[in-house]
Amino acid sequence: MTEHLHPALDAAHLHCRSLEEALGRFRRDALPRIADWGDRLATVLTGGGRLLAAGNGGSAAQAQHLTAELVGRYRRERHAYSALALHAETSSVTAIGNDYGFDHVYARQVLAHGRPGDVLMLLSTSGRSANLVAASVTARRAGLHVWALTGPGPNPLAEAAHEALCVDAATGATVQETHLVAVHLLCECFDTVVSTPLARRTAAAPGRTS
Repeated sequence: MTEHLHPALDAAHLHCRSLEEALGRFRRDALPRIADWGDRLATVLTGGGRLLAAGNGGSAAQAQHLTAELVGRYRRERHAYSALALHAETSSVTAIGNDYGFDHVYARQVLAHGRPGDVLMLLSTSGRSANLVAASVTARRAGLHVWALTGPGPNPLAEAAHEALCVDAATGATVQETHLVAVHLLCECFDTVVSTPLARRTAAAPGRTS
């Protein structure tokens, strides 16, 4: 029986090794941007703005995970902030898809819910989902800030967003696992900023002179 486990065990080791390598690259290259997003998201949400998020399939679950952490809480008790997962609006998604086509299910909701200065977070392992690209184009025209978490770049979604973090990984599964880490890090950075008194944040800002 042990011999029969070797292929599965080898596959598991390979998967873990690929994830470790992807996370290593992410830690080396992406943390400054995640911290910056957390800081800017805190400014938007504490100022009365909103986060809209969307994805397809597993990426939809990741997007909804992010909004749940903001409306509820991540680790520490704090204020509730406005965040909507657009794919979770099932009646809207099915009505829009039926009337306008699946490529418009998110763009139409961005027009309804987004306001200038809000943030739209789009997640895609491929970066090639037409409905997410359409949402990005619509959001930019409406004055939202568009951030994308994608798989390897370049890709259409990364190009359509204002800013993107492209995870360098060989499989969609590893990309999604890294995206989950990115979601948690974004929440960690967001919570750190909103729990830090403004005077301390101002004193710590780069380039400040006394």
